[in-house]
Amino acid sequence: MSKPLRLGVNIDHVATIRNARGSAYPDPLRAALLAEAAGADGITAHLREDRRHIRDADMAALKAGIGIPLNFEMAATAEMQEIALATRPHAVCLVPEKREERTTEGGLDVAGDEARLAAYVSPLRDAGARVSMFIGHDAAQIAASARIGAAVVELHTGHYCDLHYEGRFAERDAELAALREGAAYAHSLGLEVHAGHGLTFETVAPIAAIPEIRELNIGHFLIAEAVFIGLGPAIAEMRRLMDAARA
Repeated sequence: MSKPLRLGVNIDHVATIRNARGSAYPDPLRAALLAEAAGADGITAHLREDRRHIRDADMAALKAGIGIPLNFEMAATAEMQEIALATRPHAVCLVPEKREERTTEGGLDVAGDEARLAAYVSPLRDAGARVSMFIGHDAAQIAASARIGAAVVELHTGHYCDLHYEGRFAERDAELAALREGAAYAHSLGLEVHAGHGLTFETVAPIAAIPEIRELNIGHFLIAEAVFIGLGPAIAEMRRLMDAARA
């Protein structure tokens, strides 16, 4: 039987709503606590260079306020390394970041920046953080992630989800097969495998069924669905679908 699958809930877009009005609400910490009560195994938050949603004070409040692991998503910059070392989250996930993008586009080029990333990861690992690389399913990126000392790779599922909603089902199935191969290869190298980006009630089951994947990180869809059914019920339904696929 497959190992249980963890659910990390990304609360970035609670902060997006807050920042749209410049108000004090809705509070990302309150959302994180609701997610924890609903059965989330961890909380993910991305502190971007431009602070478009999560802010520095949010990271400090989350670290102090939640009782489940905090996964700090960030670009591999000196500023973010300093904040992560001060915050000391359970995990750090390095992601590519472009100021003009709406959301994270594609995976990090670990193979093309291997020497710098190896040096960058070392102090984070020494401080006790589990370091993850947010990458595509390409074997070269997976192998480079292992070489630099990452504990985890998180496979980008955004393209798979886009193909599903565009009705390009043959291409979607090919992308899913590639994600399966990437997960198996990463596992064979001793990496823990996570996945995330764009997952919904419709698209989660085939990803959740990949036996090597240990954690899914899901945010935007859950916050959007919470508008209609509430955050707790949205998380509960995602958990139900994940568990059913795993079984």
